[in-house]
Amino acid sequence: MNGATRAILLGAPGCGKGTQAKRLQDVLKAPHLSTGDMLREARKAGTELGRRAAGFMDRGDLVPDDLVIAMVQERLARPDCEGGYILDGFPRTVAQAEALDRAGVVIEAVVDITVGEDEVVRRITGRRSCPSCGRVYHVEFAPSRDGTHCDACGTALVQRPDDQEATVRERLRVYHQKTAPLAEYYRAKGLLKSVEGDGGPDAVFARIMAALGHAAGGPAR
Repeated sequence: MNGATRAILLGAPGCGKGTQAKRLQDVLKAPHLSTGDMLREARKAGTELGRRAAGFMDRGDLVPDDLVIAMVQERLARPDCEGGYILDGFPRTVAQAEALDRAGVVIEAVVDITVGEDEVVRRITGRRSCPSCGRVYHVEFAPSRDGTHCDACGTALVQRPDDQEATVRERLRVYHQKTAPLAEYYRAKGLLKSVEGDGGPDAVFARIMAALGHAAGGPAR
C-alpha cells in the first residue's frame, strides 16, 4: 500500500483514538471526520440533511444510517477531502460498513487501535473533571496541582458518572459486541491493520503511520 490516507479509525473508548486522529490530520493533511461533529455542523448550518437529523437528535433517537451516510458523502465531496480523509466513529456496525460500500465511499485502510480492557478502565476511571470550567485531569497521567481541585478555577474535581468502572465496562462490552464483527468484515477485505495502543502517544502514532504506509515523519512520497 502506498501511503493510504482514505482510512477508518477503530478503537474502544479510552484507546487514544481522538488524540491520534488529530495528529494524523495535522501530519497527513487529511481531515479527521467525526460523524458526531458532522451532525452538529449540519444542524448548526441549517442544511436539509441537518434539519432532517435534528428531529431524531431532539428526540434522543439514533440518526438513521441512510441519513448519516448521505451526510458522510456530502462531506467527502468537499475539496479538502480530495487527498484523503480519516473517518472516526462510523461505521460502527457491519450493516453500516456495507452501506458505505454501496454508496461508493473509498476506504483504503482500517486501523484498529487495540488496548487491553483493564488498561482502558484504568485510563477512563482515572479522569477527573471540573464541573465549573470543564477542564479534564487524570489522577495518574495529568493530575491537578493538589489532586482534588481545578488548577484554573479552584473548583473541586468530580468523576463523571460515565467514567465510573461499572459504566466503562458496560460501554466496552457493547463496543466489542458491535465492533468485533466489523473488524472481521474489513479483515476479510484485506484492509484491517491492528495497532497496539499501549505505550506513549508518540510510539502509538509511529505504529499507525507505519500501518498506513507512511514514514513516522510524514506522508510517503
